[in-house]
Amino acid sequence: MTAPDASDALPIGTVDAVVIGGGAAGLNGALILARSRRSVVVIDSGTPRNAPAEALHGFIVLDGTPPAEILRRGREQVRRYGGHVVDGEVASAAPAAPSADGDLRFTITLADGRSVTARRVLVATGLRDVLPEIPGLAEHWGHAVVHCPYCHGWEVRDEPIGVLATGAMSVHHALLFRQLTEDLIYFTNGTHLDGASRARFAARDIRVVDTPVQAVADDNDGTLAGVRLADGTVVARRVLAVATRMLARADGLDGLNLPMEDLPDDMGRRFASGMAGATEVPGVWVAGNATDLAAQVGASGAAGALAGSHINAMLATADTDAALAAAQAPAS
Repeated sequence: MTAPDASDALPIGTVDAVVIGGGAAGLNGALILARSRRSVVVIDSGTPRNAPAEALHGFIVLDGTPPAEILRRGREQVRRYGGHVVDGEVASAAPAAPSADGDLRFTITLADGRSVTARRVLVATGLRDVLPEIPGLAEHWGHAVVHCPYCHGWEVRDEPIGVLATGAMSVHHALLFRQLTEDLIYFTNGTHLDGASRARFAARDIRVVDTPVQAVADDNDGTLAGVRLADGTVVARRVLAVATRMLARADGLDGLNLPMEDLPDDMGRRFASGMAGATEVPGVWVAGNATDLAAQVGASGAAGALAGSHINAMLATADTDAALAAAQAPAS
């Protein structure tokens, strides 16, 4: 895996935009802004959602590229146009006193005490996946324990796969993974599976196990061997598919008072957003997995670009309003 590059110094003075989060959405938003000759700072904690994965898949041209390499290239490209990428965690972000011409201002403070003032903010913090509390499951996350058939499906094709149910979404999950293997077992694990779903599974040769899962079983070399049930039985599996609960990362952002909303069936919680990622808070946008929990890298990058272009357009309007007001002001 490619090591992250060095961090830029935090600029002094007010910048046009601060992007919180340096994944695909954040870096693409910053790229659009930097190419529009906006002063932009990306603040990145260095903990992307896809860090455990060996490669990105399902995105044309970049398919098979390690996630760390994509982020390295993205940082390099933002810097090429004058943008800054700063390693750090945001401790607080909140509106500040407006400028003399009434334009918006925000103060973003890092955990190490550094701070920067920005005219606009793009939140691209991504999400965190909450796994069921089953011993051994987290240790295989991103490798033998997967969540997305489009991100990992080809790599686990024809393996004995188990779908570990976490809710209603897991039924659909099973049908997607059935496309990838003839050997699929659905572990209800305490969730309800109605008769109609059982009939559909039977039609597709998907076996159902109702005994609760107690733990993940490993081979002597540490590879996933299957699941141990509450009755002591070990069911051999090489891959487990789990629909996680997805939570937008909101650490340090309370001061922005961004509205959030829950997804149906307890699937997760996201930042609410409208057109181009605009939020109800003037001057703040959100893009990527922080607001679209199902977005893959390509969709997140596109959302970041759209938000960046919208931010630039709003700044252009504010710049023109300020210039017009200054031109029309009576001479002193």
